[in-house]
Amino acid sequence: MSELKEKLINYIDAGVPILYINSYEENKTDILIKEVIGGRRAFEWTSALGISDFKTGERQDSNLSLKEYLQSTISNGLEDELNRKILVLKDIHSQLGENNPESAEIIALLKHICLKIVQGLDTVIVMVSPIVTIPAELEKFITIIEPEYPDEKAIASLIKNFAEENETDISDSLLEEMALAFKGLTDFEIRCILQLSIATNGELTRDDLKFVFTQKQQMIQKAGILEMVPLKEKPEDIGGLENLKTWLQRKCKIFKNIAKAAEFGVDMPKGMLIAGVPGCGKSLSAKVTAQMFEVPLLRLDMGKILGKYVGESEANMRKAILLAEAISPCVLWIDELEKAFAGMGSGSEGNEVTTRLFGTFLTWMQEKTSPVFVIATANDITKLPPELLRKGRFDEIFYVGLPNAEERKKIFEIHIAKRRKQDVANINIQKLVEKTDGYSGADIEGVVKDGIENTFADGKPVLTTEYILKAIEETHSLKEIMKDSIEKLSKEYKERKFKNASL
Repeated sequence: MSELKEKLINYIDAGVPILYINSYEENKTDILIKEVIGGRRAFEWTSALGISDFKTGERQDSNLSLKEYLQSTISNGLEDELNRKILVLKDIHSQLGENNPESAEIIALLKHICLKIVQGLDTVIVMVSPIVTIPAELEKFITIIEPEYPDEKAIASLIKNFAEENETDISDSLLEEMALAFKGLTDFEIRCILQLSIATNGELTRDDLKFVFTQKQQMIQKAGILEMVPLKEKPEDIGGLENLKTWLQRKCKIFKNIAKAAEFGVDMPKGMLIAGVPGCGKSLSAKVTAQMFEVPLLRLDMGKILGKYVGESEANMRKAILLAEAISPCVLWIDELEKAFAGMGSGSEGNEVTTRLFGTFLTWMQEKTSPVFVIATANDITKLPPELLRKGRFDEIFYVGLPNAEERKKIFEIHIAKRRKQDVANINIQKLVEKTDGYSGADIEGVVKDGIENTFADGKPVLTTEYILKAIEETHSLKEIMKDSIEKLSKEYKERKFKNASL
């Protein structure tokens, strides 16, 4: 018996008024519901077909709206109409949303039925929808069910059955590789990719794995909560931060050999928090980490997590976590973490939501066993809740300060070589380093770009030191602009004894 099936049976036996199954795979959900309702009779309502017998599909009345059906059910007596029965409601998000003029009456009718269930009416309302919409009036009566993605064993079985159906062979090594690659996709999505592979190649090959990456990109885009960040950056694109890069190399060895590391007794890597002044390589480090680990980089935008309905924000956070775990191994990047959980504990309704989101995130970080490597970046560590900095949340917390002379030299070399490799030998980089004390990595990139642009605009064939020096003279350093803030933050990081990302 699957864990989800057992969970549904327990909820039904416990008399939970509403089970809200968040899924778009209605066929798979229907099979599951039929397996758990036993001998009970079940009715189904959909906006397209009205009311019908859930098991046989026989239509009872196609003209009834949900409001009309609920009204008639209550009028006829709930004991006669619903006792020892299951009510399955499809397309429910469209009925409960603000855009539906009948939503207030539907919510009131559902609440009336829920109160009767609490008082002893033996029935369960099962809502099925790909979108979670929970009105405040029904929040206490609803339990959300998130169907699990198939595991590697189930995926391997599905692929093997598909290969047999299509009379094509698949090697054990390719089967194992595909089962891992398909992780995070639904049965429907996996079957679609397999059918596309057969249509394209006439067989299942290693080249078909490219379809998986495309589908996962689609999956991320359609969810609208996470973003898959394209990767171009390499470790050599980071000028300095040698302590951070050395630490990442050790984690990379573990991450790429998770099974062997776990067998040896090594814990699953959790991730790291990189804090420090803006423009000094925090975001670049996140991108380089994913490149080193050879896994996708997913960016979590907290602005997209927050919803307007009660429970929607928490559901979005759970969805983002489930999606990241399903697509794992991956790197999950949360940029400007201090803004995500700002204002906690102030008592307003919005901040109560933020507090609940923070609790969900903390619990997951503490207990997660999936290969999701979390990289959180923050400009101001003083605005972060102290619970987040406790030992065990992250594997390490790094402080990134303004680059020292050696790091500035490397940064100049990287950015000049990236744009005008042939001119690197003409540039007195040491002179540029001496003139840029207090400049961030972003400042240095900016003066190199300005110098090259001015060289081209003046019709000069070669980039010279003078052009970059002129750009430096016209640029105010970050240290000059944010002097007080940088001094305050540097003192804070030293007192907290965070590990310096630089040597």
